[in-house]
Parts: sequence; C-alpha cells; structure tokens
Amino acid sequence: MDVDPVAADITTQSGREAVLACCPDPDILINNAGGPPPGNYRDWSREDWIAALDANMLTPIELIKATVDRMMERGFGRVVNITSSAVKSPIPVLGLSNGARSGLTGFVAGIARETVKHNVTINNLLPGMFDTDRLNRNFNAVAEREGKSLDEVREARRNAGPARRFGDPLEFGRTCAFLCSAHAGYITGQNVLIDGGAYPGTF
Repeated sequence: MDVDPVAADITTQSGREAVLACCPDPDILINNAGGPPPGNYRDWSREDWIAALDANMLTPIELIKATVDRMMERGFGRVVNITSSAVKSPIPVLGLSNGARSGLTGFVAGIARETVKHNVTINNLLPGMFDTDRLNRNFNAVAEREGKSLDEVREARRNAGPARRFGDPLEFGRTCAFLCSAHAGYITGQNVLIDGGAYPGTF
C-alpha cells in the first residue's frame, strides 16, 4: 500500500486544501485532531475557545462537507470522528474539549441519518484512557498540580478503572477499522465508547 503523507495544519483552509489535493475523493474519512490543553475555565480566553472549536468541531465539519456528497454519489463512504469519552462523562479540566467535541457530536447526530441510505455512515469513536503521549501530558499536569510523581498519578488512574489498565492503541485502531469497513454499514450516528468500562451509565 502506498502512503502519501501531507504535512499541514488541518485546522486551516490551506491545510485542508493540501490534504484534499492529495486525495480529493476519499471513501473513508477519519477526523482526529489533538485535544486542547487542560486547565481551569476561568483562565481561558476567547482565542482559546476559538482554537478548540477550530480543531475539534469546525475542521471535522469542513472535511465532512468537502467529501460526503461524493461518497453518497458513489454509494459508499465511512466517516469516523475521534472525539472523547468526555462527551459522555465530562472531565472538568478538559472543558475546552468537552464543549468543542460535544458540538461536533450534535452536528453528526443531525446529518448521519441523511447519508446512511446512500451507504455512507458517520460515527464518533470515544476513547477513554489509552496509553499515549497525550495521556502522559495530562497526567504530568495533574502531578504538578497535586505535588505527586507521574508514576503515582498513572498508577492511581490505572487502578481506578474497571479494566485496571489503560487501553492499547492497537485496540482502538481495530475498532476504528471495523467502523470503516463494509461490515458496519448499518451503524450510523453512534457514539462508540471504548473506555474499558469506565463510564458507569446504562445508556
């Protein structure tokens, strides 16, 4: 398989144009932008909010808008937005992410029912705590704030979840691959939570 990497800021129009110039008519679109930094909502400026919305709500919407009509014309398409388990169970220090990703979730709920008759599905994949650099950055912030070591924070968080471990990124990738496959054509408009059982709700 040939891979054509494109180095660009996907939150800008020029960045999106560069990516779409490389692959103008994708059958599969996976939207995944890094989450905004944690913090206290009292410290966030309007510019912080706009940056979060650009990365985690408006950019996915623009990419969907640029690709979904052609998917429907061809009779196949898969869109997966990587959001966060915080959409279902908001995390106070991740307020920028909570707000922006919830906005995207509402948007997807409105359009996913319009595309599925053309065999185009749009779903959101909601990761919990996966063993990634992003997780360690968040834990570092907690460790500094609470005067603890990174290892202490990691161990406490690892043991707090029902699975008693963090997710393996490969598990996440395989779930995403399923949602992008021909076998998932009857799944649309869903928020697929993959968090080792951490979310305690029934629905």
